[in-house]
Order: sequence, then C-alpha cells, then structure tokens
Amino acid sequence: MIMKRLITFFVAMCACLASYAQSNDIIGKWTTIDDETGQAKSVVEIFKKSDGQYYGKIVKLLQKPQNENCVNCKDDRKNKPLIGLEIIRNIQKKGNEFTGGTITDPKTGKTYKCTITRDGDKLNVRGYIGFSLIGRTQTWTASK
Repeated sequence: MIMKRLITFFVAMCACLASYAQSNDIIGKWTTIDDETGQAKSVVEIFKKSDGQYYGKIVKLLQKPQNENCVNCKDDRKNKPLIGLEIIRNIQKKGNEFTGGTITDPKTGKTYKCTITRDGDKLNVRGYIGFSLIGRTQTWTASK
C-alpha cells in the first residue's frame, strides 16, 4: 500500500515538473507589438538549436514594412529578407530567465543585449545596451 502511494506520488511530481518546465520555456511562436502603433507587427518563432541556445526568426509579417529586406542590418543579415531573418541569437536559459544573447531590431539594424522572461502566455523581451536598466521591454503574446 505504501509502495503504491509512493509510486503514485513520484509519477504526479514528475508530471508537475514536466508541466512547469514546459510552461516556463520560450519555444514557440510569438506575436510582436509595434512600439509606436501598439498594433501586432510580426510573428517570431523561437527555437532551440543543437548547441542548447535559443534563437528566434521572423516567420510572418502582420504589417507591410517599408522594405522587405533588412537594409539597415550591419552584419550577415544585411539586405536579407525579413521573413526568415534571425533576430534573436545565442540566448541561454539561466534560472527563470533567458539571457546572454542578442536581439536585432530589423527596422534600425541595431543589435542589443537581450533578456527574456515568460509570464504565462506572454514573453517580456528586454533589449538593452550595457546594463539592463538602460533599455526597453516589449511584451510578446503567444501566437495561435
């Protein structure tokens, strides 16, 4: 009887931990919001590569951009199409946040340090220069 309860408890705990780990992950499709208009701007898919780091690419544009290429990007993304453009690179999970990588604003071509935290079906994506205090946070919502 005790053994049966212990096994049931162990299975329940594993299910809870798996559920928590999944709900705390950032993998998936997320709708970005335009800072100026407050309107949905694009859908970014965040994924994990074999190196264990997280990356994000634009998979859908929800507004017609001035230019469909990243003309202001300064690195290997220069003049690449926005669809498929990797805007998040080298993010690593550290505790309850994802940090250590960068995010690029395709409109300006500027690249910032990036920290992402998940709050239910929302991501708080913070881009900053130098210290996290100097930057801005966008809230992305889970895309359906």
